[in-house]
Amino acid sequence: MDNTNYLPPNPFAEWVGRTVFRIMGWRIEGELPALDKFVVIGAHHTSNWDFVIFLAAKFMLRLNARWFGKHSIFRWPFGGLLKRWGGVPIRRDRQSNVVDQAVQAFRQQRQFMLVLSPEGTRKKVERWKTGFYHIARGAGVPVVLAALDYPGRRIVIGPAFQPTGDEAGDMRRILDFYRDFVPKKPHYAFHGD
Repeated sequence: MDNTNYLPPNPFAEWVGRTVFRIMGWRIEGELPALDKFVVIGAHHTSNWDFVIFLAAKFMLRLNARWFGKHSIFRWPFGGLLKRWGGVPIRRDRQSNVVDQAVQAFRQQRQFMLVLSPEGTRKKVERWKTGFYHIARGAGVPVVLAALDYPGRRIVIGPAFQPTGDEAGDMRRILDFYRDFVPKKPHYAFHGD
């Protein structure tokens, strides 16, 4: 397959992904765009189960998706495995600019898919981090909206959204997409209200 956003077939990983989805009763609605480069935001991120569902979807769809995680989760014995699964360790305590690093990664790759959680944590937040927005603007790539809907047991892949530079207006439109989707812990979800 020519598209590096998709991995070569791996029957075991695909079986794991399908099995997790079947056991948990989840499904995927919608499709990722046929684009070489884009940022995917997955929201609302309120539980460790979100990561399990994301990995199952990644395996099932054979996605070569990259994702950021705090450096402390990349320790032995699982650090190497998480990196093979697309993880990129990030040190939040350092002053290195993650947005600039991500934009550079987009520029260096012919095809690149980066999945981020705008909350940046599983706890309640007062607002979303906007790094995903600045990465997409800096790299000149769209943002694909993807929602976790726990009552419906589904991942909903929404439209590709090209940031306009009107950050406040763009964020309102993005948050409107997520308004009707219910996370695992609804009291943690930020809706922009």
